[in-house]
Amino acid sequence: MAVNFTVFEDFAVVKGVRLGVAQAGVRKKDRDDMVIFELAEGTEVAGVFTTNAFCAAPVHICRRNLEKASPRYLLVNTGNANAGTGPKGFKNAELSCEMLAKATGVAPEQVLPFSTGVIGEPLNMEAFERGIPAALENLTEANWARAGRGIMTTDTLPKGYSKQIEIDGETVTITGLSKGAGMIMPNMATMLGFIATDAKIPAAVMQGWARKLADKSFNRITIDGDTSTNDSCMLMATGQSGVVVDDSDEGSKAGDAVFAALEEVFRVLAQAIVRDGEGATKFVTIDVETAATNKEALDVAYTVAHSPLVKTALYASDANWGRILAAVGRSGVQNFDLNKVQIYLDDVQIVEDGGRCDSYTEEKGAAVLAQAEFTIRIQLGRGDINERLWTCDLSHDYVSINADYRS
Repeated sequence: MAVNFTVFEDFAVVKGVRLGVAQAGVRKKDRDDMVIFELAEGTEVAGVFTTNAFCAAPVHICRRNLEKASPRYLLVNTGNANAGTGPKGFKNAELSCEMLAKATGVAPEQVLPFSTGVIGEPLNMEAFERGIPAALENLTEANWARAGRGIMTTDTLPKGYSKQIEIDGETVTITGLSKGAGMIMPNMATMLGFIATDAKIPAAVMQGWARKLADKSFNRITIDGDTSTNDSCMLMATGQSGVVVDDSDEGSKAGDAVFAALEEVFRVLAQAIVRDGEGATKFVTIDVETAATNKEALDVAYTVAHSPLVKTALYASDANWGRILAAVGRSGVQNFDLNKVQIYLDDVQIVEDGGRCDSYTEEKGAAVLAQAEFTIRIQLGRGDINERLWTCDLSHDYVSINADYRS
């Protein structure tokens, strides 16, 4: 059961983007499992990808093709990650690009491939022979909702969001999709993100924006601490709204407005992945404040978020706050002055100056943890750096879902 999750239905059309969806039978029959994005000529595209050393063949090819040509098509399949498949997997990913390129009259380098699903299995190329023409037949600007379902794997619900803003009388639209529910931990996670806008964003700005936006959204989520082989987050700007962002990435009216709207879309899509985490019953914000460095703050936050003992206590609504304290202590912070550490559950202080807060009671802590959403706030008293990430609890269902994943 996803945590406080509402399926987004009212997608706004992004001028210059069409989507096609097909039941290709990549792994299972009778389900949408192949999606094609068609991008208008002149669309600027930037991406952020997994840091896993065993990154999948399509990730390698995406990076390469982005350097070679202006993308016109994105080809997405679910059910098979095409990771850990060696030279044959690389050839199959290239072949999938060639197949779509031949069908549409573009160069293979103008196709970006994306795969998600089971690792280590050969890609079913017959599925691409079926799926590519079928998806091309139903290309439409209005296919965002179906595409959101077509990129799902263990997700229980599709993840999408749209936002529109007005700039000097012109409407800018931003619409995006994401998928992911397990093997989630930056940088990146078993997630795919596709965010498109019809604002015109210069190529010189795009990659910097993609990195900044991902770092505060998709790179600030974790479900289980496993970094996937296939994660990709793509930002696409068709430039067809009439609104132009300056070459400078900040300080302009249009640039600031478009970036702020993109931040919202990225954040909502990233949080949706945590809300739909495999077996999740709690959505948890972890704020680490007054750290000396960003790395220090994130080390503390991720140590708490990845602790099985913390996560199972959250699932049980068990106010065993010593587990949080222990996680903070083993996070690797050097020269720690424990007397300056404060820890809160929402507004309930559990640790004061390194020890149990005198006003804290078990009942107060349990009441916070019984909520579907809450914040763990940790103050280190070492500097002025603050970082935030989002995670979830660890339930019986997480084990069941992943034990049965390939069956």
